[in-house]
Amino acid sequence: MTHDTDSTDPTRIAFMCVRNAGRSQMSTAFAEREIRRRGLDWELLTGGTDPADAVHDVVVEAMDEVGIDLSDRTPRAISESELRSCDVVATMGCSTLDVGTVGDDVDVRDWALTDPGERNLDEVRAIRDEIEERVVALFDELTSA
Repeated sequence: MTHDTDSTDPTRIAFMCVRNAGRSQMSTAFAEREIRRRGLDWELLTGGTDPADAVHDVVVEAMDEVGIDLSDRTPRAISESELRSCDVVATMGCSTLDVGTVGDDVDVRDWALTDPGERNLDEVRAIRDEIEERVVALFDELTSA
């Protein structure tokens, strides 16, 4: 199903990476917060091409510092059909998505973020803060369009 401006379907955004254990989980959590703050009826998807067993502990700790609990999140696979249903797909810098597979109707953006999986807490804080800025900017852009 393609999305157009005349559609009544909600805007749908996906955040994806390889493991779905760090960057895409943080992005999704910040996007959930923006949806609540802005009172939007948007849908979010997150997933990975090769999901991990759990969200990285250091990511859970870094997000806990800003009042967001990721301890109950489980990495999941994301399908090409799910991605094709989205208006925007943000990849996290892992270049795992062949853009041609999702079609021309999907706005695919590569955020080129460092993988937090093997990083220390200070490094993950910097990645977290960059993700928060990118998510807020994306919502600012999409709501003003």
